[in-house]
Amino acid sequence: MLRFYVATLTPVGLITLACLLGGVWPALALLYMTVFVALADRLGPEALPDIQGAERAANGLSVLLGGLNFLLLPLGVWAIAAAPWLGGWARGMTGLALGMFLGQVSHPNAHELIHRGNRWLRRLGVAVYISILFGHHASAHPKVHHVHVATPRDPNSARPGEGFYRFWPRAWVGSFMAGFQAETAARRRAGRGGLHPYVVYVGGALLGLLLAWALAGARGLGIYVALCAYAQMQLLLADYVQHYGLRRRDGPEGKAEPAGPQHSWNGAEWYSSALMLNAPRHSDHHQNPGRAYPALRLDRATMPVLPHPMPAMAAIALVPPLWRRVMDARARAWAAGAPPPGGSRRR
Repeated sequence: MLRFYVATLTPVGLITLACLLGGVWPALALLYMTVFVALADRLGPEALPDIQGAERAANGLSVLLGGLNFLLLPLGVWAIAAAPWLGGWARGMTGLALGMFLGQVSHPNAHELIHRGNRWLRRLGVAVYISILFGHHASAHPKVHHVHVATPRDPNSARPGEGFYRFWPRAWVGSFMAGFQAETAARRRAGRGGLHPYVVYVGGALLGLLLAWALAGARGLGIYVALCAYAQMQLLLADYVQHYGLRRRDGPEGKAEPAGPQHSWNGAEWYSSALMLNAPRHSDHHQNPGRAYPALRLDRATMPVLPHPMPAMAAIALVPPLWRRVMDARARAWAAGAPPPGGSRRR
């Protein structure tokens, strides 16, 4: 568990120092989230074994990170908007580092929490998603994505040949609407009354916007929206990368075959996986949604593996022609049932 604590808490400290002191700390925070993580992946072991029986420790780190999210986000909004010791470059670097933290640590952590059986842990995960103005993901992810992954009914599964800039708005709007419909249908079947979760999501988002205004006026509001948009882009990049081009075949009576390990792309690198709480071990998560992140497994024989670390693949996805050159042949091979040697091993 130590690697998860070190990987995820180090940026908290660096970003906090950047907000409070300025100086060299904004550069160090940004370098950690980019250069250091890339070097650690390249120079360290490619993958580390899963850790069984660590659910309590995993939940403890998730609760800590969830609480820190609600301290770091308003601190960052205020500092970037108004801290007199931050110049233009320092504000930009602090904003980029904080945005990456929200997308690469807070989002995977919230994703873990909404899958936990404890309702208070789930509520904390929902609150984290609301804080980045993406509360509907707490409904759309378990009720739509996990049910319809790798089929046309899932807005967050990228189609073969679909570029990220076409996928981005389709997935955002599609998941919002599909999540609302699935949540409404589930409540109707269960005969539930009371407040609809989407009222909480929208109301919480409005509260977040109001607090950003109170912290630093119109400038603070703009910075908060920009940080959330950056975090959301990374969230949708992760969905795009992790399911690109992989489709479930139609089975008897036109129903899609059961989702299997071959329907998600995975990352094998040790440090970026630790930073993202093993979110790149995506196939096992889909097969076992309630499994705590340290225990997620990676099997190259049955699971498609990305040729580069997840952060690098997300950057490549921003250049669609390059992305298709890297990924289309690999996706076609898995779709044909003849994966590249080594489970799409790095080349």
